[in-house]
Amino acid sequence: MHGWVGHNVYGAELERVLLDSAAIDRRVRELGDSISRDYAGRELLAVGILKGALIFLADLVRRLTVPVAIDFVAVGSYGAGTESSGAVRILKDLEQDIAGRHVLLVEDIVDTGLTLNYLLEIFRARAPASLRVCVLLDKPERRRVPVPIDYCGFVIPDEFVVGYGLDYNERYRHLSDIVVLRREVYRGNSV
Repeated sequence: MHGWVGHNVYGAELERVLLDSAAIDRRVRELGDSISRDYAGRELLAVGILKGALIFLADLVRRLTVPVAIDFVAVGSYGAGTESSGAVRILKDLEQDIAGRHVLLVEDIVDTGLTLNYLLEIFRARAPASLRVCVLLDKPERRRVPVPIDYCGFVIPDEFVVGYGLDYNERYRHLSDIVVLRREVYRGNSV
């Protein structure tokens, strides 16, 4: 049974399941295996971008077989809308120094690339030993600036998705599937 089926309050707002929890779990396991192989013999600092990457990061680090520390950064660019403003700012910075450390930036979704590009510039200036990117979802057709993605869960079409950490106005993060949100919901029409 899909994670959102029992949430009748959302039923009319959700169009269809794009990625079910079994597919997500399988891919997170594969990503964890790849990252563990690549960082064998080294300690990793996994940096989750709040709030969207929280669930993905938690599942991912439990799949790693290398020593891993965790930190978070929060950035603002969306507000309550569905389109990035292009102006990115740090709302919560890292608590740990990343100089000389192997850093894996973990993001839920990359569309325009503006947020990720901004963070990569800031983090590179802090002189990590290495800096790589792991994203759960990539929407390449929305890209406005090129960004490197070292580990990618899924390439998805340009649809508004929620669940597994992704939200719309702070709703739907708890869903275990990744689901397409009906256009009427975020365009302001009633469902």
